[in-house]
Amino acid sequence: MLETLRLAGNSRVFNVGKLEWLSYLSRLKEVDLSFTNLSNANDWSQIINHLPLLQKLNLRDCDLPSISSSSVSLTNSSTSLNTLDLSHNNLPSSAIYPWLFNVSSNLESLDLSSNQLKGLIPDAFGNMMAIKELYFSDNLILDENQVRGDSVLNEIEKLPDLRVLDLGYNLLNGSISKSLGQLSNLKVLRLAGNSFDGDVISEAHFSNFTYLQKLDLSYTSLTLKFTSGWIPPFQPSQLLLCSCKLGRRFPNWIQTHVLNPDVDISSIDYLDISASGISDSLPYWFWDKFQGLSYINMSFNQISGTFPNKSIHIIHLDLSSNNFSGALPHFSLDYFMDMGTINLSKNKFTGSVSPICNITGDGFLALFDLSNNLFSGVVPDCFGSFPFLTALNLGDNSFSGSLPSSLGSLISLEMLSLPGNKFSGELPSSLQNCAKLKFLDLSDNELSGEIPMWIGQKLSSLVFLSLQGNQFRGRIPHQLCGLKYLQILDLSVNKISEHIPPCLNNFTSMAKKESLDRRIEHNILDTGPRFLSLEGVRYVDEALLTWKGTKQNYPQLGLLLAIDLSCNKLTGEIPEELNSLRELVALNLSRNFFTGKILQKIGHLRQLESFDPSSFSHNRGLCGPPMSPNCSMVEPPPRKPAVGGEEDSDEFMKWFYTGLGLGFAVGFWVFCSIVFFKRSWRHSYYRYMDNAKDWVYVTFVLLKARLVRRIKALSTR
Repeated sequence: MLETLRLAGNSRVFNVGKLEWLSYLSRLKEVDLSFTNLSNANDWSQIINHLPLLQKLNLRDCDLPSISSSSVSLTNSSTSLNTLDLSHNNLPSSAIYPWLFNVSSNLESLDLSSNQLKGLIPDAFGNMMAIKELYFSDNLILDENQVRGDSVLNEIEKLPDLRVLDLGYNLLNGSISKSLGQLSNLKVLRLAGNSFDGDVISEAHFSNFTYLQKLDLSYTSLTLKFTSGWIPPFQPSQLLLCSCKLGRRFPNWIQTHVLNPDVDISSIDYLDISASGISDSLPYWFWDKFQGLSYINMSFNQISGTFPNKSIHIIHLDLSSNNFSGALPHFSLDYFMDMGTINLSKNKFTGSVSPICNITGDGFLALFDLSNNLFSGVVPDCFGSFPFLTALNLGDNSFSGSLPSSLGSLISLEMLSLPGNKFSGELPSSLQNCAKLKFLDLSDNELSGEIPMWIGQKLSSLVFLSLQGNQFRGRIPHQLCGLKYLQILDLSVNKISEHIPPCLNNFTSMAKKESLDRRIEHNILDTGPRFLSLEGVRYVDEALLTWKGTKQNYPQLGLLLAIDLSCNKLTGEIPEELNSLRELVALNLSRNFFTGKILQKIGHLRQLESFDPSSFSHNRGLCGPPMSPNCSMVEPPPRKPAVGGEEDSDEFMKWFYTGLGLGFAVGFWVFCSIVFFKRSWRHSYYRYMDNAKDWVYVTFVLLKARLVRRIKALSTR
């Protein structure tokens, strides 16, 4: 006779319909229908009646209909059911609770996470004496009456055999009672994502937690205050305290979690103390005690220190936004077939990055971020060793030389960010092999040559493309028009010439109102030990866009649809086809050599006040609003280029130093966003101050004369 039935994993495509057919399989002990469509199975709550031997029932994410009051009265209590999973069904409290307390008195594991439970946890939970695992995460166990966290926990504290308690990401507030420590058999405690703002946790809360293995208090704003020298009674394998207030000093109490006193190795495998207010140096014992950790996250603190002169064995490491310094160590990804991530961004690391060629181990590097550090030298040509690398960020360092041709071997790459360095030469043609690229930022370098045609032909998935602040020349290849998913195109501050390709209206994301990717995320799955619903590492690409002289981060890419072609040598008229870019939010064509009439119906520019003169300034051949009322007064084009050369730099420097010496601001003046200051400060300052007053006088006279001419012309109309 059939005892186990598993129809799970059909992505809710398989519509089972009503479940009365299960009554013919009365010997079933386990039923798993998770991820199937049971929206029409209004008899699902009667399964217990048909299957008297049923022990395990999994109806996770089945779109279950609500239980009627008549169904509750028809449900017989089961003495065999011990495991029940009704998670991710959006069932309300009124549908679950009355049925639940009538269905079984022997439940040991109950998962009600991601439903619509509200209000107090009923007193009846205190009668479920056999319960060992209780999952309530991602509900709303709080209503308009502002139920306090201690009130909710009161009933749960009556369950002495409870091993797993998950109340994460509800709306609990108030304080956490010390009586929680009475759950002496607890192995997993998860209170993450609640609002215990200002509450203090002391060693009294943990005094009886001898068996606690996994603790998650992330995003609770709890203050952890322990007496000096406190030794915890438990040895957790996973400790997640993100956003908790741990104090300025590094929490030395975590070093006492020793798995094997003979080798003095910590029992912790997963440590997250990010954004916890630590402002201290990393203890000397840290890398010795925690050499077996698979996951370390200490980001967004003010921790200083250096790596030891030995291999760092890790699978996920995030030290970003701290004060770490020194050289890059040798990394070893030790977990077989696991995807590793290393994020050392926004620190003060120095020297060469050649150790990346020596990354060893059985894991695969999926994310590597060394941005915003002080690294220098040539990037080694050894990326052929990382076939599963998804995101590579080396931006804002001092790297020089050519881009490594082995970058083309990164066939899984979705994000390549190399801005703010000194890379030179042409783009390696091997990059066209990175067909999965969505995000490509090569801005603020010294790259040269023509913009390759293969960017539009081979990198058709691009959402963000920035070549800003380089030395690219020649025309804009019409092949770029094939980038139909493109949301941001920045080719500003180069030496690009000729006309704008009319086919830019093929940018579908800018031409049609579509559901766009709001952000480019990389979810690196963690196949190692998990903590409840932990799924790995999430990394978001942030677009750093220099717009009219101001650098801004845009993590929500879909909110900004922009084209910046400013500070080039582009000529001709603005193609009428740009009127088709109806969803365009921002456009900058300033400081080129365009002629003719300015288009009046480009995207959302007028509605969003982006249709201002600065977007078209320094194109003396352009006319019409917003530059002028009409096209009757068009000044002759300049006799020689002034793009990216000495004139641009001199004019900017004159404004800058005059403002510095005379004490006035010229913030309304719009110039190229990147100007390279290659002269010495002192020499430039005095040289420009010598002729500053003459230049100001001449400029003022010219502007005044031009204004008078325009006023006279308007008065005679």
